[in-house]
This record gives sequence, structure tokens and C-alpha cells, in this order.
Amino acid sequence: MSATAAIPAREARRWRLSPVALRWLCLAALLALWEVAPRAGWVPQVILSPPSAALASGFAEWDFFASALAFTFGEILVSLCFAYGLGGLLGLVIGLSPFGRRAALPLVSSLYALPLVVIYPVMTAWFGIGPASKVWFASLYGIFPVILATAAGVQLVDRNLITMARAQGAGFWPMMAEVIIPAALPAVISGLRVGGALVTVGVVVAEMLASTDGIGFLITQNRTMFRTPQVYFGILLVLVLAGTLDTLISRLERRASRWRPQQDNAHE
Repeated sequence: MSATAAIPAREARRWRLSPVALRWLCLAALLALWEVAPRAGWVPQVILSPPSAALASGFAEWDFFASALAFTFGEILVSLCFAYGLGGLLGLVIGLSPFGRRAALPLVSSLYALPLVVIYPVMTAWFGIGPASKVWFASLYGIFPVILATAAGVQLVDRNLITMARAQGAGFWPMMAEVIIPAALPAVISGLRVGGALVTVGVVVAEMLASTDGIGFLITQNRTMFRTPQVYFGILLVLVLAGTLDTLISRLERRASRWRPQQDNAHE
């Protein structure tokens, strides 16, 4: 390749956007369109509030939103504990048992495909409209991907690793702690990522349907009073919650993925 031909190639590489820069550029374009569309009259502001107006109105009433955000955050944390803990345990048991995989996995997959929001009225009948019904509903909403991912991760563990551990005299619990769980961790964390998003959605949706507190309740309350900026400020807070949780879990996912090369190359 001649020097004159190499210069355009270097210039093209210099101006090529990274995936991160492209995501931020798309987000900026979306926010700009969101700001311009209602102000230009393309969409009525009673339907779509500009983000600047939503932020201004929300921060003017920050005390109410902060209290609701803390309430929703607490419900999400408790729901995550149930969904992650119970889902991981059930997925581990199902993944370790051939009979459990044949009997339980089709049932879990079928339940995962159902629109579980239809059972929320049953939850309110059992637990009332307080936090308990939100926690149980959101936990149920997020538990299925955790079960499926954990069971799949256990199934994908390299059998050579298990054979080597048994040959060295490892018992059941050392085998679980040092071989099976670490090797299955990347797949498990992928399930935690999906389950965490569904838990957040489950809590907010439940608050919107029947509640006396929380971000979902404020969104519904402001919507009924046609306070559109406050509605979109509540939606932005939900997006921040979900995005923060997803970022934390994605970092864990990248760290856990380091187990895969060790797992794949352990028998070479």
C-alpha cells in the first residue's frame, strides 16, 4: 500500500466512532428531538413534556419525589434479595438434577412466558396494597430468568473440571464452592441482569396499579391530574434506577466472564 493510500485509511480510523461514543451520540440526538418536538408543536405538551420542563418541575417538588424514590428503592432491594436468592437456589438445584431439568425447566419456561401482571389483583387480595404485594409480585416477576440462567450455567460447566475435582477427592460442598458456582457464574450474572430489570419494572407497575406511595404511585397521581412534566420526571427517575442497576450488574458480568477462559482451557 502506498503512502498516499494509507493517509485516507488513517483518517477514516481517526473519525470512526467507538460503540460508547455512538451510544452517547444517539442518546443526545434522542434528547434533542424530545426537547424540540413538544416545543415546536409537533406533539402537544399535555402528551409529551420537554425534558427541561420535566426536570425543572421535578426538582421543584424534589421532597415528594425523593421520599417516593426511597420507598421504591427499598421495595426493589427486598425484591432483588428474594428473586436472586431463591431463584439462584432453585436454578442450582434444577441444574444439578437431570430429573429436575426434564420436569421443572419446561414449567419454568412456560411460566416465564406468561403475562404475570394479570395476577397482581390476586396479590393485592392476599397482601393488601402495601409494600408486601409489590415485593412478592416483583420477586415473582424477576425470579424466572434467574432460575433459567442458573440452571443453564450449571449444565454448561465443563465436565472435565468436575472429573478432576472428584479425582482429587473433593466433596460436594468444596465442589460447589470451587468448581460449579465459579464456572457457572457468567451465565448466572446474565440472568441477574434480566431479573433485576424485571424486578424494577414489576415494582413500578405494581405501584402504578394500586399503591399509596412510591414513584409508580406519583406517576399515576400526576397523570390523572394532567401534570405531564411531573409524570415524565417520575419516568426519568425510573430510568435512572434501572440504568444504575444494569450498569452495576454488567460490570459484575465482565468480571465474571474471566472464568470462562480458565474453564475452557483447564483440560488442555
